[in-house]
Amino acid sequence: MRIPQLLVSSVDGRRLPKVAACLAALTLASACGSGVGTDAQPQNGVGCPEGFPQRPIEMIVAYAAGGGTDVGARLLAPYLEEELGATVNVVNRPGGGGWVGWNELLAAEPDGHTIGFLNTPNLMSGYLNPELGIERDITDFTLIGNVVTDYGAIAIRPDDERFSDIRELITYAQNNRVTATSTGVGSDDQLASLGLNSQYGTKFEGIQSEGAADNVTSVLGGNIDVLFANVGEVTSLHKDGQLKAIAVMAPPEERAEFLPDVPSLAEAGYPGVESWSARGLGGPGGMPADVHQCLVDASARAIQNEEFIAELAKQGLLVDYKDPTAYQESLAAEEQRVRELGDEYVW
Repeated sequence: MRIPQLLVSSVDGRRLPKVAACLAALTLASACGSGVGTDAQPQNGVGCPEGFPQRPIEMIVAYAAGGGTDVGARLLAPYLEEELGATVNVVNRPGGGGWVGWNELLAAEPDGHTIGFLNTPNLMSGYLNPELGIERDITDFTLIGNVVTDYGAIAIRPDDERFSDIRELITYAQNNRVTATSTGVGSDDQLASLGLNSQYGTKFEGIQSEGAADNVTSVLGGNIDVLFANVGEVTSLHKDGQLKAIAVMAPPEERAEFLPDVPSLAEAGYPGVESWSARGLGGPGGMPADVHQCLVDASARAIQNEEFIAELAKQGLLVDYKDPTAYQESLAAEEQRVRELGDEYVW
């Protein structure tokens, strides 16, 4: 197995050297197999079409380098490379709450050489917000599969003298303005803080940024009071003592697997506010069926590779693979949830 490449590229950077694409039927049969042996075939027996991939695959991350999506993408890339027999370049396109990257993805040729991560609820928040005028929706993408479902988390600086746990934070925020991180209007982070404001009378004020890495820096530097993020973005910081996770926004019956010592909001006495970010792969609409099937099969094997699952676990990220059909169903349910929350809290 190749060592996952975690080097951060510039926004317009490319990683070299580039591995040649499949050039002949025999090479295709090997390169597009499971990576275990040359006789391996996709689970449904459908191989990569002849001539695909012809060049490196570009994987767009619609947020700045260093956040949970970026880290997960860079960990996945070498496993997907093994399945496809071609280089996978992770390219960051931050801005517009994710829509700089997603618009670029939708504008790409639907030939399978450009794919990207779709982040919800941010994706839906963009096109559901009537003020933004985005005339796109989830049906404009070709869905490949869900990779991760990452619950929300709340973290503070360990040396903050105003509050040391979630109860003290809520009490303080009920009486004082408290700045909170957000990765865009209608993001899971913002919806979580607004949900607390609505249900418990807190005064959280979201400060927008281009991604989780910027938010962490702002909280560590004392420029923002509280980090609203995801478990995968908080776990290592919590374990290293740089930040203190004080609540996870998982369902009442669950605790985040990688923060077992941290209570859920419901456990702490604040039920009714849950938050998560789903991150899956998609491409532009109109992708040829055989190319799409090749990407689906290769991604399914890469995402469910035990080594990849273990690598993500080290980052506090929990693999939650869904095939395109199950992924579509979950996105439809997520869109309805975002529509309701947005109508109530945002727009």
